[in-house]
Amino acid sequence: MPNELEDPRTYFAAERTFLAWIRTGLGLMGVGFALARFGLFLREMQGNQAAAPHPTGLSVYSGVGLVALGVIVNVSAVIEHFRTVRELRSGAWIPGRISRNAVFLALTLALFGVAVGIYLLLLR
Repeated sequence: MPNELEDPRTYFAAERTFLAWIRTGLGLMGVGFALARFGLFLREMQGNQAAAPHPTGLSVYSGVGLVALGVIVNVSAVIEHFRTVRELRSGAWIPGRISRNAVFLALTLALFGVAVGIYLLLLR
């Protein structure tokens, strides 16, 4: 029976985690791109109406912010994956360690959600 740190399933699990972070980063970039383009769509729709135009700059800034957050998540995922594999190889890996990246991303997205909620309440 191989050692847990020598078991290939441990490395496959690390790779699955890495790929999950990459999917998260790509998802953030996709939503950010759509959000930024939505502001352009709103501007085009307002051009066809006689009503007073609404500012759409916030969707561009928040969209670019989400794209940037997605890039940060992907770069962080690469760094974390290299660190995890290095720790697994050397036997220094500590099970049960809290993922600081996951906590940071969750708190950042929660703050973003609260800010968008407040903005939507003020916009009505």
